[in-house]
Amino acid sequence: MKKILLYITFFFYLTSVSAQQDPEYTHYMYNMSVVNPAYATGVPAMMNFGGLYRSQWVGAVGAPKTFTFFGHTAISDKAEAGLSFISDDIGDGAKKENNIYADFAYVLNLGGKNKLSLGLKAGISSMQTNFNGFKFNDPATDMAFAENINATKPNIGIGAYYFRDNLYVGLSVPNLLKSKYIEEKSGVNAFGSENIHTFLTAGYVFQVNDMWKVKPAFMTKFVKGAPISIDLTANVLYNEKFELGAAYRIDDSVSALFNFNVTPTLRVGYAYDYTLTNLGQFNSGTHEIMLLFDLDLLGKGFDKSPRFF
Repeated sequence: MKKILLYITFFFYLTSVSAQQDPEYTHYMYNMSVVNPAYATGVPAMMNFGGLYRSQWVGAVGAPKTFTFFGHTAISDKAEAGLSFISDDIGDGAKKENNIYADFAYVLNLGGKNKLSLGLKAGISSMQTNFNGFKFNDPATDMAFAENINATKPNIGIGAYYFRDNLYVGLSVPNLLKSKYIEEKSGVNAFGSENIHTFLTAGYVFQVNDMWKVKPAFMTKFVKGAPISIDLTANVLYNEKFELGAAYRIDDSVSALFNFNVTPTLRVGYAYDYTLTNLGQFNSGTHEIMLLFDLDLLGKGFDKSPRFF
């Protein structure tokens, strides 16, 4: 059974079947720089850093493990720039992909507190595979697994991000270029490709009173050949310090998540996903850890994080 699960994982990632390939995130609202290059805070002299580690389908052989990191800051009243990094490991090193991007956003003032940011990301995507030790019952195995891959290719992404004090809406395509990593070999049509993913995100903050806020959010992901992925999340924030929420990824999982301010500039969060599909019988859930840090370059002492209000 372990070999079957591992082979199924690679079937969806390395054959010609189109499927969702970009990692999932439960804390997507706090990982926006990775998804959308147009993400901006509009806060001068504040440098934002974030890291996220996700261990998916714990207990399943070859389950994905994802690490992301980002850092960005305003470089003028109309421009923000940063770096983003994604490392996705499937099959305990059997297939590993790294994405390193430089991000740039230009912010337009639409009047009042309304702003629209347009973004571009550019960088490289690298894929490495390690099929050494794979054993198949059928000696006539797919030639796609006969040779390891080590390839690096350029990629670009675009995005738009509208925001004001209590609302954001984002639309992005973080990978515009489809990269083929395996060409036809010995008459076998097999290839791995990076399919184009489109993300639609939004969030709103309801100010209940001076102590409580309710923060619904959603993320929708589109990719050709796969069902639409929809995440619905509702968080409650108390005293700008403690946040507790629940999420539902339609036809996939339910989640509980929380985060809290360790210091005024450091926020730590955790999420647990429970799998609702048949795959749930082969794993004990998904764990996700998030860390956010704000560096006040001028020592102005901002009283809240500019990330999600």
